[in-house]
Amino acid sequence: MKLSSFPFSITDFGDITPEIKPGITGFAEWRTFYRDDVRIRQVTYSPEYLADHWCSKGHIIFCIEGSMETELANGSKHTLNKGLIYTVGDDSDAHRTYSKEGCRLLIVD
Repeated sequence: MKLSSFPFSITDFGDITPEIKPGITGFAEWRTFYRDDVRIRQVTYSPEYLADHWCSKGHIIFCIEGSMETELANGSKHTLNKGLIYTVGDDSDAHRTYSKEGCRLLIVD
């Protein structure tokens, strides 16, 4: 990832109108802004959220609170708890998310 030249700024996610994305169960609340080609999101998963799709997009994900489980297409499962980060590249490992108790994430992609 290369960041273009843009000025210093501070963003309050509370000022961004949320988008609600339904899952197979539960929902995700996205608060999104862009810096050129970089998408930056605060995402909150409701309890019992299960993504309705497999994703092949690369991400850098930091767990702010709660926990989530990421299942890869190969069947392996990985838990991301508060304070941990995971990274995956574009078209590397298709993945989908489940959160039993809910969680809040910072996602850059």
